[in-house]
Amino acid sequence: MTTNDFPRVCTPAGPVPAVAPFWNRQRTSQMPSHRYRDVYSRVEVPLTERDWPTRRLVQAPLWVPVDLRDGNQALAEPMDPERKRRFFELMVKMGYKEIEVGYPSASQTDYDFVRLIAETDIAPEDVTIVVFTPARRDLIERTVASIRGIRNQVVIHMYTATAPVWRDVVLDKDRDELRELILSGGRDVLEFAGHLPNVRFEFSPEVFNLTEPDYVIELCDAMTELWEATPDRPVILNLPATVEIATPNVYADQIEYMHKGLARRDAVILSVHPHNDRGTGIAGAELAILAGAQRVEGCIFGNGERTGNVDIATLALNLHAQGIDPMIDFSDIDEIRRTVEYSNRLEIHPRHPYVGDLVHTAFSGTHQDAIKKGFAEHRARAADEGRPEGGLEWRVPYLPIDPADIGRSYDAVIRVNSQSGKGGIAYLLETDYGIELPRRLQIDFARRVQEHADSTGLEINAATLLELFEDNYLNLGTDVIELLDLGSLSENNKTTTRVSVLIDGIQRSGSYDTIGPVEAVTQLLGEHGIPIDVLSLHQTSLTAGADSEALTLMEYRDAQGTRWAAGKDRSILTASVKAVISAASSSAAVAAS
Repeated sequence: MTTNDFPRVCTPAGPVPAVAPFWNRQRTSQMPSHRYRDVYSRVEVPLTERDWPTRRLVQAPLWVPVDLRDGNQALAEPMDPERKRRFFELMVKMGYKEIEVGYPSASQTDYDFVRLIAETDIAPEDVTIVVFTPARRDLIERTVASIRGIRNQVVIHMYTATAPVWRDVVLDKDRDELRELILSGGRDVLEFAGHLPNVRFEFSPEVFNLTEPDYVIELCDAMTELWEATPDRPVILNLPATVEIATPNVYADQIEYMHKGLARRDAVILSVHPHNDRGTGIAGAELAILAGAQRVEGCIFGNGERTGNVDIATLALNLHAQGIDPMIDFSDIDEIRRTVEYSNRLEIHPRHPYVGDLVHTAFSGTHQDAIKKGFAEHRARAADEGRPEGGLEWRVPYLPIDPADIGRSYDAVIRVNSQSGKGGIAYLLETDYGIELPRRLQIDFARRVQEHADSTGLEINAATLLELFEDNYLNLGTDVIELLDLGSLSENNKTTTRVSVLIDGIQRSGSYDTIGPVEAVTQLLGEHGIPIDVLSLHQTSLTAGADSEALTLMEYRDAQGTRWAAGKDRSILTASVKAVISAASSSAAVAAS
């Protein structure tokens, strides 16, 4: 290592602490940690007798996804109506029964989406709709206007920041002044919506975890008294860790203090809204449930401001892994992931718990061996007991849940590592030919390479990999379907796409308005008995420069399941269309065999 390596990184050079044992030689660093105070110096944590450490998680809380509001406001490009509706429909399909749908006083798009719910049947009658508002009269009035006509149960969620720094720096109000502001907002909510029989109320003292405990109790009790909370019409008190500032046990203590100290506790639904600034949002939520929380607000896969809201998908699947029904369906986690990525326009990390492309993949040979032996024991036990494998207790090493529970195959677990290790599949294709495979295609291709290696016993080089790639994805039944013509015409602000293909020697043509070439070709093929559902398109250039060829890698679904095809051409658009033709040719050939 030279002195120029990492020039802005300062190697700790201070003294070794006197209390350090001999085996710990870490030195004092130059980090300015003295600038910060620990949580106990910033807020009182009064609870001394705790019950939560002795409790166990035994059932799922009420999950409340806030992706359409809290998650949406954290996006560089907030969701348009189509993406928002698609996400909402996914949540309903998965089984969520209370969904925060927007901030209607802050955005016309959010207001219009709430009106869409009022004017259509996209929300089943057993789904509660939550709308968000600050404690300001004009914004509360607009929020209530947005929910007019909704037949579902509705929750009006009012919030105000209550912590000392926010009172002093942001709001410029003392405790009494802020209390009056909050109560005034609560009275406005009652004036505009108190008479509506399907409406309940929620209050969030934002930055609860940095607010004085006695003040939070005072505010929350005042709100439940004002709103006349009863067991038949309970008030939700939502206690956010707006900025995570302590270890999860501190949040649990704060929640248990509220759980034990609130008036009218049987008329309160105690809710939490953890963020993930310290990376412990999941743990904070789990301990908060042990401490008395009944409801959890968060985002599916954890989108949100800064480091995100708590990930309610991971929380739910953590329960599943402990034998507790999460009350939400994750049996096609890849479809869920695709929809969340489509709506948020953010990719999910390959190591993200449960949903990442690599979470069931073992690259270590010893891990892989243990997993293979675990699968063999699982199958043998199923045969001995005469029971289906899916009904047996799961105890395969390194895999906390059965990938099949969430719609994953076992190929990703036991195939990819051995093949990427032997042949360097992805590396060779990318470095020698410029073909960059998405992770899921690497998994599919690795299985095909394994089959070839098993049948030939030969070492696989880059040229053989390319030949296998083209045979399996690029040159699929081109004698079955051929692209004859593809063109588009724009006239009077309307674009028409013309398509002509040859199917088994017969020319088929179509003309389609307001859709692109890929959608037009897909629709024409579907009209002639070859349905193809395009799931994702990945495009790359095979070489650098103006003469480079474009390669489109397409994930699609047909009657045989989810598969891959590819198309290559100087034009990116034509390469994508050729990928569709390749997929359709393969699908038609398999169907005819």
